[in-house]
Amino acid sequence: MGLLLALITLLVYLPAVRDGFVNYDDRDYITENSVVQKGLTWTGIKWAFTTVFTNGHASYWHPLTWLSHMVDCELFALNPGAHHLVNVLFHTANVVLLFLLLLRLTGELWPAAFIAALFAWHPLHVESVAWIAERKDVLSTFFALLTLLAYTRYALKKSRVERRASRADTFVPALDSRLWTFNYTLALFFFALGLMAKPMLVTLPFVMLLLDYWPLQRMTSDPWPVSKVLRLALEKWPFFLLAAGSCVVTFVAHIEAVITLQEYPLNLRLANALISYEQYLAKMIWPWPLAVFYPLPNHLSWIRPMVPTAAAVLGILSWLIWRTRRQCPYLLVGWLWFLVTLVPVIGLVQVGGAAMADRFTYFPLIGIFIAITFGICGLADRFQFPQKVIATAAVLILAICLILTENQLRYWHDSETLFAHALAVTKNNHVAHTNLGVTLEQKGELNEALAEYRAAEQLAPELYEIHNNLGNLLNNLGHPNEALVEYRWAVLLKPSLPYLHNSAGMVLAELGRFDEAMTQFKEAARLDPTYPWAHLEIGKLRLKQGRDAEAIDEFREALRIDPDNFQILAYTAHVLAADENPQIRDGRTALVLAIKAKLLTGETQPYVLDALGMACAETGDFTNALEVTQRALDLAIAAQMKKLEPLQQRLELYKNHQPWRESFLATNPPPKKILKN
Repeated sequence: MGLLLALITLLVYLPAVRDGFVNYDDRDYITENSVVQKGLTWTGIKWAFTTVFTNGHASYWHPLTWLSHMVDCELFALNPGAHHLVNVLFHTANVVLLFLLLLRLTGELWPAAFIAALFAWHPLHVESVAWIAERKDVLSTFFALLTLLAYTRYALKKSRVERRASRADTFVPALDSRLWTFNYTLALFFFALGLMAKPMLVTLPFVMLLLDYWPLQRMTSDPWPVSKVLRLALEKWPFFLLAAGSCVVTFVAHIEAVITLQEYPLNLRLANALISYEQYLAKMIWPWPLAVFYPLPNHLSWIRPMVPTAAAVLGILSWLIWRTRRQCPYLLVGWLWFLVTLVPVIGLVQVGGAAMADRFTYFPLIGIFIAITFGICGLADRFQFPQKVIATAAVLILAICLILTENQLRYWHDSETLFAHALAVTKNNHVAHTNLGVTLEQKGELNEALAEYRAAEQLAPELYEIHNNLGNLLNNLGHPNEALVEYRWAVLLKPSLPYLHNSAGMVLAELGRFDEAMTQFKEAARLDPTYPWAHLEIGKLRLKQGRDAEAIDEFREALRIDPDNFQILAYTAHVLAADENPQIRDGRTALVLAIKAKLLTGETQPYVLDALGMACAETGDFTNALEVTQRALDLAIAAQMKKLEPLQQRLELYKNHQPWRESFLATNPPPKKILKN
């Protein structure tokens, strides 16, 4: 049965391997993360375990998740299909583990299979599987289920040992004690790995306590004896200790991203939490519409009418379940599993602007699936429902889930489809507008992207990211003064980010306001001494001022900070190979830097190949200069790049065995060729 579930799950999610990266968290995790892209290195491993204490990358401490992405890049580079496939394989493994766990706990084959199938094919879980950046969901659940499997073996063996030990005439071999101790240690090990994949698992020790009640039946009397509950809780003290440590580390990681009570008051958080619980239940029953981002309501009046309904639904359900706990303990266990495991992400500690997220239900919904499945089985036994009716209903439900999941997977094909769908099914969604704008900008649809950014700015003018995106786009459209306004807003809203100062400085330099630009670049370098781009831009500014020697010093400093940055390598090689000042030129060094940049990028970057051509020409190797520059021109034409005339001019020079010369002074016209005597 487990193999059949796995096979169907693989077939259902196989279309995901045709999808690409998403212009959202995939950028932070993979496509714009140079550390992860280098694969599994000692430097990367150290970074994965210490990043929370440096820059809190992606606001999590989850080193195991980072390592999994590094392994992907080591094996598959930036092939999105392979990254997707790994997510699908983890999800498939989770389906099998859940089936085995429920079978071991209850001994009920068909209920266990049905719950595992619901988990496998419910459309709410598409986000966790189809989104590469949500590797942390499938990975943490993998270790959570292994934890519960090991704990179940421990609890069953210990209960058996205790029953045998309670008989005065029974000898208990020491081997039995070692067996359950081993399983306890194994459960603790898997729990630690799960926390290092995603700290949302901090509530897992409470799930263990729920399983003690049912179906392990380690608490048999009702009301529960306090001493028995305390003993079972103390039994898990190492798990609670790990969970507490994870909470502390997670808070440190999130500290800059946490929204304060002044920004988002407690009454709004409580109201949104109640509504989110109700919405998760509603979307479990009727999974439409689903979106990658649900914007957080910013005023109580938006949600006040929904709060009493949500509170009533949760209150009535909780009361009914509590009243039936003796006859139907699985209802209480499933309900509390759902409520408790959602607590870390329900918004009481609000991080980011999302009201809720489909991915948050990946592990918690197992509890609801347990409650519903065993509840229906109980009703069927009590009222003698025909087995064929129950089986037909189960097959119909699973078939509907499969159809809806296949439909939901289509929206994850690319970023444009994903965020356009989010805008179609939600209101006031600044995140969807922003990310759709990023996607359109990458496609070259700049005016359409500008409209999306403007829409996002109207909805969330307090977000520096939107102003920064607007500044970048306006500058590309040839409106530097308007871009500067946006950059200044971004700096005002988030003065601690060096790249915002750097962007403002670049526009100021473009406008000829060199002193103001230098102030911004130096501030960027002061804020982060490991930020190489500030030194690169200071160097470019020195070139514009005719201070070429000082510029080279800045480029060297940038390369000292980031020696494998192909852009800085290529630009420095460009200057060393082509500067009209013979005291600055250094053809051999330029060649070394350009070759390194080429090795880092392959033959994929026209600018790198162009710099290599300049270096070859400067050292007298015009044959290779012609070859690599022609390749650069071909790539530039294929990419539909503009301003190809300089490349064509350089080719003509190299054919005549003449190198390229260039002045970088701001007072000069565009780069001109100065022939070597």
